[in-house]
Amino acid sequence: MPNRTVTPSPLPTRTRVHPFALPLALSLLTVSLSCLVALCVLLHAPMADLLVYRAEGEAVVHGGDLYGFTVTEWRLPATYPPFAAALFVPTTWLTVPVLKAAFLAGNALLLACLVTRSARLAGRTAPLPVLCAATAAALWLEPVFQTLLFGQVNLAIACLVLWDLTRPPGARAKGLALGVAAGVKLTPAIFIAYLFLTARRKEAGVATASFAATALLGALVLPTATVDFWTRRLFETDRVGKAWIVDNQSLQGLLARVTGSEAPGPAWALPAALLAAAGLWLAARVHRAHGGHRAHGGHRAERDHADRGDRWGILLTAFTALLVSPISWSHHWVWCVPLLAVLQAEGRTLVAAGTALVFTARTMWLLPHQGDRDLHLPWWQQPFAAPYPLLGLALLAGAAVTLRRHGRTRPDTQPSVPAAPSAPSAPPASISSASTMR
Repeated sequence: MPNRTVTPSPLPTRTRVHPFALPLALSLLTVSLSCLVALCVLLHAPMADLLVYRAEGEAVVHGGDLYGFTVTEWRLPATYPPFAAALFVPTTWLTVPVLKAAFLAGNALLLACLVTRSARLAGRTAPLPVLCAATAAALWLEPVFQTLLFGQVNLAIACLVLWDLTRPPGARAKGLALGVAAGVKLTPAIFIAYLFLTARRKEAGVATASFAATALLGALVLPTATVDFWTRRLFETDRVGKAWIVDNQSLQGLLARVTGSEAPGPAWALPAALLAAAGLWLAARVHRAHGGHRAHGGHRAERDHADRGDRWGILLTAFTALLVSPISWSHHWVWCVPLLAVLQAEGRTLVAAGTALVFTARTMWLLPHQGDRDLHLPWWQQPFAAPYPLLGLALLAGAAVTLRRHGRTRPDTQPSVPAAPSAPSAPPASISSASTMR
C-alpha cells in the first residue's frame, strides 16, 4: 500500500502565566459567581425562558398541545421545534427552585466551555488561571448575564457549534453537533451554508443529515406538533415577541425603531435577504483569501493562515445570522465571547476593549422603553437602542473593505480582517434595568 502522510492539526499557542495567577483568578471567579447568585436571589430572577422549557417538557410527557399554552406573567409560548421539546423532558424531573439552581450552575460551566473553545478558535490555549479570569469577566457581558437571568440555552447552542467547527479537519462525524444545534434552535443552520460555500461538502452533508434526523425524531415523538410547527408556527415570528422593542437587536428591530413601524415588512425583508447573501459571501471569501483550501496540508505557517481565515469566516457567519434573524434578543449575542477572544489574540487590545464596552454598557436599557416608547425614540437615541446590530454591520463592512483593499493579495502576506469599531455606548446601567422583562 502507498505511504500516507498525515499532517497534524496546528497546536494552539500556549499562554505563559504567573505562578500566583491561579489563586488570584480563582478568587476573582468566586467573587464574580457569588455576586451573580446574590443578584439572582435579590431580584427573584424568574428565569422565564426556563419555565417555558419546563412547560414544553410537560407537554411531551402529558401529551398536551405544545404550541397552545402560555406560561409566566408575560404569557410566553413555546417557539422551538418539537425535537427541542423532547430534550426538555428532564426539566420536569426537578422542582422549579432546584431546576433554576441547576441551570445557573450549568450555564456557568457552559460559559467556561465557551471561553475554552473561543481560545481554540483564536489559536490559543486557555490555562486554568486565564480560563477562570476570563469566565469571571464574561459573566458580566450583557448577553451572557441575560442568558443566565432568563435561563436560556444560548451558551449550549454556541458551545455545540463552536466545538464542532473548531475540531480538526477530517474529524469523525464532524458536522453532527452543528446539525443537532440547528435542530434545537434553527439559526445555526446558516453554518451549514457556510460549510457548503467553503467546499467542505462532507461536513455540510453530515450536518444536514443530522438536522434532518432531529426533525424526523421530533415527528416520531410529536407527529401533530411537528406538522403544526413546520407548516404554521415556523412562520409566526410574532409568537416570539414584538420585533420593534429594544430587546430585539436584529436588523429588523433596528429598522422598526428607526421607521417607527411595528412591522417593517418589505423594508426589512429585502435588506435582510441581501445582507444574508453578502455576509455568507464575505465569510467564504475571507476563508479563501487566507488559503482555507490548504488547511489539510502544507507548512505550519500556511495552516495557521488558513485557520485564521476560518475563524473570521465563522465569526462573520455568526454575526450575519444574528443580524438577519427576525428576532435576535440581546442574549442571543453570546458570540461576543469568541469575537473578543479573537481580537485579543490578534493584539487588537483597544478594539477589543471598545467591543467589550459595547457589550457591557447596556445602552438599550438606559433608554425609555416602557409601552410603545421604543417606536418614538429621537434620532440621537437610535444608535444607543441598537448597539449590537450596528457593531455587526460595522464588522461586515470592515471585512468588505479589507477584502477590497487586499484584492489578490498572496496568502503569505496575511491580510488582516478589521474588527468592528465600537458602537456608541454609555455608562453601564443598573442590573435591575438590564433584567427588565416584557
